[in-house]
Amino acid sequence: MRSLLFLILFIPGFLLAQGTDHQLAEHYFSEGDFDKAITYYQKLYEENDSKFYFDRYLICLEQTDNLKEAERLLKKASSSSSEPQEYTIRLARFYEEHDQASKANKIYEDLIDNMRANARDIIALYNSFKAQGKNELAFRVLENGRKLLKNTYPLNFQFADYYGAMGDTEKMIQEYLDLLDYHASYKTHLQRILSNQIDFSKEDSKEYELLKEALIERTQKHPSELVYAEMLTWLFIQRQNFAAALIQVKALDKRTGSNGYMIYDFGEICIENKDYSTARRAFQAVIDLGESTDFFVRAQNALLNVSFLEITTLRNFSSEDLRDVTGAYKRTIQRFGVNARTFPLVMELAHIEAFYAGEGDSALVRMTDLVDLNGLTDVQRAEAKMQLADIHVLHGDVWEASLLYMQVDKAFKYEPIGHEAKFKNARIFYYDGEFDFAQSQLDVLKQSTSKLIANDAIKLSLLITENYGLDSNYIAMHWFSQGDLLIEQHKYEDAFVLFDSIFQEYPYHSLGDEVLLKKAYAMQLQGRWNEAINYLEELLKYYSDDILADDALFQLGDIYENRLMDGEKAMEYYRRILFDYKGSLYTDEVRKRFQKLRGEKAIRNDEG
Repeated sequence: MRSLLFLILFIPGFLLAQGTDHQLAEHYFSEGDFDKAITYYQKLYEENDSKFYFDRYLICLEQTDNLKEAERLLKKASSSSSEPQEYTIRLARFYEEHDQASKANKIYEDLIDNMRANARDIIALYNSFKAQGKNELAFRVLENGRKLLKNTYPLNFQFADYYGAMGDTEKMIQEYLDLLDYHASYKTHLQRILSNQIDFSKEDSKEYELLKEALIERTQKHPSELVYAEMLTWLFIQRQNFAAALIQVKALDKRTGSNGYMIYDFGEICIENKDYSTARRAFQAVIDLGESTDFFVRAQNALLNVSFLEITTLRNFSSEDLRDVTGAYKRTIQRFGVNARTFPLVMELAHIEAFYAGEGDSALVRMTDLVDLNGLTDVQRAEAKMQLADIHVLHGDVWEASLLYMQVDKAFKYEPIGHEAKFKNARIFYYDGEFDFAQSQLDVLKQSTSKLIANDAIKLSLLITENYGLDSNYIAMHWFSQGDLLIEQHKYEDAFVLFDSIFQEYPYHSLGDEVLLKKAYAMQLQGRWNEAINYLEELLKYYSDDILADDALFQLGDIYENRLMDGEKAMEYYRRILFDYKGSLYTDEVRKRFQKLRGEKAIRNDEG
């Protein structure tokens, strides 16, 4: 009991004393009074040999010229510490700092000569020498370490790090690629490292050329080692050189017996990067493998989808092109039937028929049958209803469309497709001049989890708020909404008559910029890109300070990037958004596009 009482009384006093010593030591140290601080740190270190107290005590010894004691402290730590190598190196640095280079060099030589076959210690020693800028010693550590470790740990990362720091890119690349000889599982990790080491967008990239040559050489030298061909494919994709990558992918697919899987997957990558020509060749290569392959049907569908994307995105086609494409769709659908599996093809065909080929009646019949088809999922049926409603709008049956939109809205009230249906239904009332009701629906959608729908709702809501109110405003606004509907129905001339009437009757109306933006949209729907550009430029000329200026800039950038394939020009418009319209909703998207285009520009210059 007396012992317990003693502990209770003693321990708080001991801790208080230790705490006071620490506070005094820190106070004197921070004041630069090392003569007073040293006494406390010596005591604290003897009681608790932590690294913190060691460092503080050593600094005090050196600052007060107690060099013999500092040397003794370092020697003791290097012989008794759990991390002797660290303290031995610190002892050598101490000698260097106090004009005893011969003693320091002797320690460094002993450390290298007496290394153990322990990868952790070898790497730690290498890092220590590297941190001090002792590159020659660091390299000797690696050379000796590789001999000691033999094949148990390759040290390739460290050798590559050393060669990279020395500017010897060729040897750096060889070290990295040798890792693949050690184990092919390093591939993904290696790709990540090389992406950080090599700027693939850099003009005149020596690193890219060296890596390409090294991979080609190894692919030829080791044809059975698939990992090198996979790395070469990856490299070409980084440089957006999809045509060259396709050659490698086809060879890989054959050697691995993938039966078209790798080629099909690569075709999808090409679509994501809008290289429709190479995507088409990839899917055709899968089809050419024959009907027995697992990806035959999927490749046929994907090949049709490429045509769909070219028509709906580039809008550069002739009547003959449309006949060929719709004919290919119809033959494929006839062959495999109308079912859940061919659902995407039927949707795409109906879209082309209705909105591009002037075959709206056929599209209506096709979509009506698809909505009633057995075996569809609820989501597929909703998607079909949405497209059928869109076609009804095209044909002027807006209230039939409204009924379908409401059905989807009710069935998927909390899902993105339901929000899209609610938005499109709100537009029906907007087209009809029921602006108050449309506004009430749009207010709900402003909180949509779908950012795209929320932004669309905000834009339409602002359009109504800013231009609807007085009698003259109502008339002009109603003309504008009717013109908007006519554009959706592809009755462009009739729409423009209404738009021009607004300018004639209300020359100073606030709808001026909206009219120009809508005319530009009409031209884009027709693939008349230069005329769209003219309207957008006119908007920027007269309404550069208005809310739609960044919309015009974004559309101009998008036209040049994705329709006219002029990345240089696209960057001009994106740059203006980034610098002149910093609060724009497009900022995040524009920044991504700008960085991507800047990289592609550098790649093209490099390859040119």
